[in-house]
Amino acid sequence: MGIDLGTANTLVYVSGKGIVLQEPSVVAIDQNKKVALAVGEEAKKMLGRTPENVIALRPLRDGVIADFDTAELMLKHFIHRVNDGKSLISPRIVIGIPSGVTGVERRAVEDAAYQAGARDVRFIDEPIAAAIGAGLPVSEATGNMIIDIGGGTTEVAVLSFEGTVISESVRIAGDELTESIIVYLKKVHNLVIGERTAEDIKIGIGSAYPTNDDNDAIMEVRGLHLLSGLPRTVTLKAPEIRECMLEPLSVIVEAVKRTLERTPPELASDIIDRGIMLAGGGALLKGIDTLISHETGIVTHIAADPLCCVVLGTGRVLENKQLERVLSGSSRNM
Repeated sequence: MGIDLGTANTLVYVSGKGIVLQEPSVVAIDQNKKVALAVGEEAKKMLGRTPENVIALRPLRDGVIADFDTAELMLKHFIHRVNDGKSLISPRIVIGIPSGVTGVERRAVEDAAYQAGARDVRFIDEPIAAAIGAGLPVSEATGNMIIDIGGGTTEVAVLSFEGTVISESVRIAGDELTESIIVYLKKVHNLVIGERTAEDIKIGIGSAYPTNDDNDAIMEVRGLHLLSGLPRTVTLKAPEIRECMLEPLSVIVEAVKRTLERTPPELASDIIDRGIMLAGGGALLKGIDTLISHETGIVTHIAADPLCCVVLGTGRVLENKQLERVLSGSSRNM
């Protein structure tokens, strides 16, 4: 079983079956009874819309576990659901984790997986998993550059011969882009909106680079007006949303430039020939490939299925014994 345990979404790949689950990493909990009321899509619908005794929360922040008990509960639920509710012989699990995680953060993911019923837990760095899932020739001794923009982390890596030559992980990604929209609306329009509304704005009219349709892209947004305390509707335009996302986007671009500066010359020439590959949910932001191409001078491609690259990579490693050396073992087996 391969798992992409993401800040925004969790995906599960089962050997021989392919991707069998793709759900938001959200759990709704009854605080009085300490039980989970909903997990995944059902729980996401409850974000910001629950009574006092019910809390909908995301157990992962910045690509790592922020709430251990809830993360364990979510993993158990997903593993159970993947197996159609039947009790499962403890599965062997490969989990994609950010390359910049600390030993403590890695141990938290490992413990949660064992508590959820895993027999054996192995890890794969997300950039390598994303590159394999995107179809890059990681087994060859040629330079491949991957940028994986998730919900909590952006991973930039140069890979060659099934290994990472240089990598950088920044804890700025989709969540920070969403947060910048919330802050902007509060500052400029005195409008308070929730996380879901901000995400809808990002998907609807958000962009990383100017396009010809910019002036036509508008969106009506409803929220709570800070001064009157009453509901209010404002009309937003694409250029102002792009402007408010400039800061987190520039952090991502700088991480890409820093990685390129440290890349050995032979691999750098391969990257210029092949281009840069974009994966992760953040790759779906309009114009982000154009922005990176413009800033680096290197052609940038978006993977065929950017959301699923990491979990597809974990699945291919499970099914191809020759790729197994990209895995790192569980500390319990060392």
